Amino acid sequence: MSLRLIKRLSRDWFLLGMLSAVGLALLFPDFGRAGGAMHADVVTNVGIFIVFFLHGVGMPLAQLKAGALQWRLHVLVQSFTFLVFPALWFVFNLLLGAWVPADVSLGFLFLCAVPSTISSSVAMTGAARGNVAGAIFDASLSSLLGIFLTPLIIGLLARTTGQSLPLGDAIFKLSLLLLLPLAVGQGVRPFVGAAFARYRKYTNGVDRVFILVLVYASFCDSFSSGIFSSHGGGTLAMVVGGAALLLATVLTLSTLAARRWGFSTEDEIAAVFCGSKKTLASGVPMARLLFGAHPALGLIVLPLMFYHQLQLVVCSVLAERYASRPTAS
Repeated sequence: MSLRLIKRLSRDWFLLGMLSAVGLALLFPDFGRAGGAMHADVVTNVGIFIVFFLHGVGMPLAQLKAGALQWRLHVLVQSFTFLVFPALWFVFNLLLGAWVPADVSLGFLFLCAVPSTISSSVAMTGAARGNVAGAIFDASLSSLLGIFLTPLIIGLLARTTGQSLPLGDAIFKLSLLLLLPLAVGQGVRPFVGAAFARYRKYTNGVDRVFILVLVYASFCDSFSSGIFSSHGGGTLAMVVGGAALLLATVLTLSTLAARRWGFSTEDEIAAVFCGSKKTLASGVPMARLLFGAHPALGLIVLPLMFYHQLQLVVCSVLAERYASRPTAS
C-alpha cells in the first residue's frame, strides 16, 4: 500500500508544481507581488475567470439532475461543508487559539469555509463504487453555494481572530469573477461540451497551471513582505498537524453521521468523500479575491494546500478499501 502511494505522489506533477511555485516565489518575490512586473492583479483575475469558465463548461447538467432528488445525502454533505467545518474551527479556536498565530488561524478558518472539491470527490466516489450521481450534484452545488456562503462564514467568524472582511464587496467580487464565468461556461456547453469532454485531460491541465500561477503570486506577496521570516518551523508543523487533525475528525464524523442516518454504502461513500473534501482549485482564486494583496496571503492558503494533499492520499486509501468490499450476490 505504501509503495503505491509513493509511486502516486512521484507522478503528481501538480504537487511538484506547487512546491516549485513556492520556491520561485522565495527566489523571485518582487516579480509576482502586487505592483510587480508580472502585473499579478490582472493576470490572476484573468486566470480566475478562465478557471471558472472551464468549471462551467465541464458541469454536466444531465448528471446533476439524476442526483438532485436524494435530499438526505445533500443535507448531510452541505451541512458538513458549510456548518460542521466552521463549527470545528470555532471549537478548536476556543481551545487552542491562544497558541496559534492570528494569520494561521485565519488560514484554517478559510480552509473550513471553502466549498468541496468536484473532480477528486467524484473520481474517488466512482473508484470506491459509490453514488456517483449524488457526488456530482453535491460537489457542484457546493461550488455554487460557496460563492455566497464562504465570504459570509469568514465575515461572521473572522472577528474572533481580530480581523474583518468587507462582506458586500467580497460577495460582489466573487459573483463577478466566479459566478459569471460559471454561467457563461454553462451557456456555451451545448455547443462545445462534446469537444470539451474529448480534451478534458488538457483542459484540466490549463486549470491547474493557472492555480499554480495564483499560488506563486500569493506567496510572492508574503515573501516580499517578510511574513514568513517571523514564523519558524514550529508554525509549519502546526499547520500540518492541524490539517491532519481536521481531516481525521471530519472523516470520522461524516462516516458516523451517514451510518446513523441509515445510508446505503453507496450513499455513505458519496457523503464521506464530498463532505470531507475542500477545494484548492476554487479556494486559491477565492483567497486572492477575498484577501487581495494581504501580506500574509501565502500563510492563509497554506492550511488549504496541506489539507488538499492529505485528503488525496487518505481518501485514496479509503477508496481502495471501499472498492474491495464484497458485492451483494
